[in-house]
Amino acid sequence: MLGARCGWQALRCCSSLPRAVRLRVREALGAREPADEVKVQGWVRSVRAQKEVLFLHINDGSSLENLQVVADPSLENRDLTFGSAVEVEGKLVKSPHRMQNMELKAETIRVVGPCDTWLFPLKMKERHPLEYVRQFPHLRCRNNTLGSLLRIRSEATAAIHSFFQDNGYVHIHTPIITSNDCEGAGELFQIEASNEARESAEKTHFFNVPAFLTVSGQLHLEVMTGAFTHVFTFGPTFRAENSQSRRHLAEFYMVEAELSFTENLQDIMQVIEDLVKTATSTVLSKCPRDVELFHKYVAPAQKDRLEQMLKNKFVTISYNEAVEILKQASQTFTFKPEWGCDLQTEHEKYLVKHCGEVPVFVINYPYDLKPFYMRDNEDGPQRTVAAVDLLVPGIGELCGGSLREERLPFLESRLQRLGLADTYQWYLDLRKFGSVPHGGFGMGFERYLQYILGVDNIKDVIPFPRFSHSCLL
Repeated sequence: MLGARCGWQALRCCSSLPRAVRLRVREALGAREPADEVKVQGWVRSVRAQKEVLFLHINDGSSLENLQVVADPSLENRDLTFGSAVEVEGKLVKSPHRMQNMELKAETIRVVGPCDTWLFPLKMKERHPLEYVRQFPHLRCRNNTLGSLLRIRSEATAAIHSFFQDNGYVHIHTPIITSNDCEGAGELFQIEASNEARESAEKTHFFNVPAFLTVSGQLHLEVMTGAFTHVFTFGPTFRAENSQSRRHLAEFYMVEAELSFTENLQDIMQVIEDLVKTATSTVLSKCPRDVELFHKYVAPAQKDRLEQMLKNKFVTISYNEAVEILKQASQTFTFKPEWGCDLQTEHEKYLVKHCGEVPVFVINYPYDLKPFYMRDNEDGPQRTVAAVDLLVPGIGELCGGSLREERLPFLESRLQRLGLADTYQWYLDLRKFGSVPHGGFGMGFERYLQYILGVDNIKDVIPFPRFSHSCLL
């Protein structure tokens, strides 16, 4: 922001400067007045040479729209091709083209980095499908669709941080290396030092205990709820699921929050709903053209879904109600819905459709389905915990949360039954010294992007796809 401001200040008095003022493509397109001595740097998206004029379109990643450059044909050279990196100096003038406010009348064009168009896998004016560009993880950011995705991802990240900061949350950097298995599923990447010199018989753990890449920052956030009433984290998490499906990633980002002094699951659900709606509204307002690209060419129905989501209250049903709805469904499911079984993706999508294609909260899951830290509802034979999942159209589960078990006897009893009391003694200590009712939730960031953009394959919303175990940059 500061750099852009300085650039515009310099532009106002550029007539007295001996050197050209550097503008980004987005700034040049948004300029209100013509300007002399302007420099723009970027990559050529198209070249069209005519007898009396040379047209270029260049882009620097700051905008989906390209800046048109008009030049004398004498400035053309053999290295000025699609994909080449250029630096153009000239005058910013009003464009006669109704779709573009400004264009750059070039006085000099310097090719900074040539591009062999025969070997370059992306071709000029071709709309490459996502499946094709996924083959080139090191080059796919130069594709329009992925460029838009990365700008949206950046704005969504900023919107999420702003939401929490505007609501008084403290941002906590939770560890990436940990000894905790928060989810209890055992799908962990274990960390060991690479030391070929030591003998296997003498092999010891680097940290003296087994260490893993984190699957969640939740337990560390709970530590912080003993001193801060509202905390959140937003960072990488890892799952060693041996899956190549369109829904799974080994590395992804999680948004997680914890709230102290809350005894009502509705409080957690309200924060989730506010977060999803606020972040989505911000992305739609700040990246309209980028989002439009996805809603026009990737998922034409998604725009209406988001409009419905933003203007309607999220639906709430209990797990018991969800199971009954599924049992009465005319649809045949691969996994038969039964009380006590986890909801599968096919169940989640059906429930959303049944409730009118708006996001649905499912609350109060069976006690034995959920991790040890979720609060016991003490509700009789069909024992449940105060847990909630948010299901959204096209995706299924987007968020998961719960009230945490703050009562020491309940937590001790469950950890002892699971044989985890010694491992989580530090977690029990949190209930001995000033413990308060609290709860929280987590949201998969990539699934959120899938939802707002309508992207089917989760690997198409990350900067660097790892679509096979052998494909790592």
